[in-house]
Amino acid sequence: MDAVANALESYRGRDRLVRTVCYSSRLLGGLLLAQEGGCPELGRRLLLIAQELSNCRATLRLFDDLSMFLYSRGYGLGGTEEDMIVRLLFITGNLVDQLYYPCEHLAWAADYKILSINAEKWWTLSNTLWTLSLALGALRSFRVVQLLKKKLKGSQNNVHLRMGEANCVSRQAYQTRMRAEILNIITCLADLTNAIHWMPPGFLWAGKFPEWLVGLMGTVSSVISLYQMSCGSCSTKDP
Repeated sequence: MDAVANALESYRGRDRLVRTVCYSSRLLGGLLLAQEGGCPELGRRLLLIAQELSNCRATLRLFDDLSMFLYSRGYGLGGTEEDMIVRLLFITGNLVDQLYYPCEHLAWAADYKILSINAEKWWTLSNTLWTLSLALGALRSFRVVQLLKKKLKGSQNNVHLRMGEANCVSRQAYQTRMRAEILNIITCLADLTNAIHWMPPGFLWAGKFPEWLVGLMGTVSSVISLYQMSCGSCSTKDP
């Protein structure tokens, strides 16, 4: 309970918890509607909850532009990044993410009749940017995993006894980072399946997922994100 309370104290933690509830509601609601002799009324109510939570998250993201800009500015051109490919993927991903927010804001404003523009066009554009961001994130993590494998292989070849303890610490750090990157790949790919589902009809499997499958993919990525957040908070927690 303390972990949940601590997560709710931060915006990112609260958003990830709301996201998990949103997609798990969609998963359960979709299953109830898909089953014969189930509880269709309860399923519809769960889907309504999921939709309202999704709208809530979109509204809260109206204030994310500045934090995204500060993050991108902090990374800059990735001067501390060792690998050029990882650097380019990071920079491109940051640019795509920065463009995503104003597009989504315009779509949100059109939905609520604040602006007289085509909401569908802006939702499609924002979803396209999200799809691209997820693909770049998965590619970036895959590249990092490949680089870490090379470093692990190099550390195995280190047979100098005086470097044994330091080598062991480095290997543990590499393995921890590799696990985190693998989880990020799974998260990006799970969200990517949903992002493609929400693309215009005719693009791959766009529009072909049942509600429960959308909920399942979103729940998988949300639970992994919660796990990564808890691991990150544990690692930075005061002793």
